[in-house]
Amino acid sequence: MALRAAATTTIPVAPRGIRALFSTFSSNFPFNPPQPQVEKPPPAEPSTNLFVSGLSKRTTSEGLRDAFAKHGEVVNARVVTDRVSGYSKGFGFVRYATLDDAAAGIKGMDGQFLDGWVIFAEYSRPRPPPPSMQDNSAAGGYGNYNAPMYGRNNM
Repeated sequence: MALRAAATTTIPVAPRGIRALFSTFSSNFPFNPPQPQVEKPPPAEPSTNLFVSGLSKRTTSEGLRDAFAKHGEVVNARVVTDRVSGYSKGFGFVRYATLDDAAAGIKGMDGQFLDGWVIFAEYSRPRPPPPSMQDNSAAGGYGNYNAPMYGRNNM
């Protein structure tokens, strides 16, 4: 009888081999990997200019304009393209006439499909200012116009 009772009760058995390394059942290792601290930038201020990402390589400025024109008066739509190939880099900008139209454009197009790809629309952020030319910490390279011109007399 004791054998039958022992045979009918199941005793959990820890997995062997490589599964034991990844099993939570047999893990007595108290290591918790640190979670990355990713700081999100503050939300962009509402503006009439929208940043659209996730565009297909085949999306054109006209196609982008037509898709966003359903939600308001589009002043300008531009897909940023590669200089060499001419294909889309996957993002672009749409400028609406009013803030209300821009908000409607985000609400209507964010997370929608365009040319088979899911696109994301948000208010665009202003471009950060370029580094000042007075700062000599970026000396060297081809773009530093404050550096002395080699091969010429600078007298």
